[in-house]
Amino acid sequence: MGLTATPRAPRRTDPAEESALLDAIERWLEKEVRPQVMRLEHDDVYPREMVETMKAMGLFGAVLDPKWGGLGLSASTYAKIVMQISSVWMSLTGIFNSHLMMATLVEKYGNEEQKARFLPRMASGELRGGLALTEPDAGTDLAGIRTRAVKDGEHYVVNGTKTWITNGIEGSCCAVLVKTDPSAQPARKGMSMFIMEKGPGFRAARKLEKLGYKGIDSAELVFDEFRVPAANLIGGEGQGFYCAVGGLELGRINVAARGAGIAKAALDESVRYAQLRKTFGKPICEHQAIQLKLGEMATRVEAARLLIEHAAQAYDEGKRCDMEAGMAKYFASEAGLENALEAMRIHGAY
Repeated sequence: MGLTATPRAPRRTDPAEESALLDAIERWLEKEVRPQVMRLEHDDVYPREMVETMKAMGLFGAVLDPKWGGLGLSASTYAKIVMQISSVWMSLTGIFNSHLMMATLVEKYGNEEQKARFLPRMASGELRGGLALTEPDAGTDLAGIRTRAVKDGEHYVVNGTKTWITNGIEGSCCAVLVKTDPSAQPARKGMSMFIMEKGPGFRAARKLEKLGYKGIDSAELVFDEFRVPAANLIGGEGQGFYCAVGGLELGRINVAARGAGIAKAALDESVRYAQLRKTFGKPICEHQAIQLKLGEMATRVEAARLLIEHAAQAYDEGKRCDMEAGMAKYFASEAGLENALEAMRIHGAY
């Protein structure tokens, strides 16, 4: 029996509601976030107060249906929020995006009992977590995972390790991809997905250090004879791979919006500095070499935004959008990188 997904009804956020929400977020970013970003990022401090504010704003249930306590926002509005926040501090978006990938997986593939049990707590931020797919020897090659779940009465016994899991330390649960039938061919047919809340046998073994993207926790998770109720199996045995890839569309739109946010921030800071810095008797923004850089940076921002909007609109219409989301993710993340590099060049004498 194949995986059954709850159909997504076409969704559009009221423009006035969207504008009010974006304005509120902008005020919060300028008052509470921007003044602390450099310290928190440099010292790799988890922003607990900011997380509480994001919970109060409803961001942990941003795209979830209002009947579960979510905001019911469109992916288009959600992407604008992510881009806006990422232009100030990208790490914050990872905290709620990884969580929403887990929550949308439950909303899309879970049964009614699972939705009623998990989604209200996920929407409020009471239950927070992420998607646990990656292992030490398996990243994009999901078929290579080794974490094993063996049926034992009304439970499954889980053993294995996951790595680079966002919200693995500060979160309280994860959607975990495991193998329930290691002999299945192709391997994807032997994979299953569970919602696992932390308890005896499920722990964050260590925090993983990163060069950037700090403040948000990335962890190695260890499962040692962990018993998870069979009632936490999403979609049925053998459907885990399809749950995982089906839940990545929103995540890719989010990552694309993060890249675009970084690209926009790099552009804005470069324009500001180029108007202040003077060489040869005039602001450097009047030199053609700098103008060319700024023009290309602005083009990348706009092109990334349009690709993101295209993917988000397809998602909002209930269409398959893995290609569109992948294209947006690729281009926007490259735009973020290229604009950051050009910003460093423009700020060369800073």
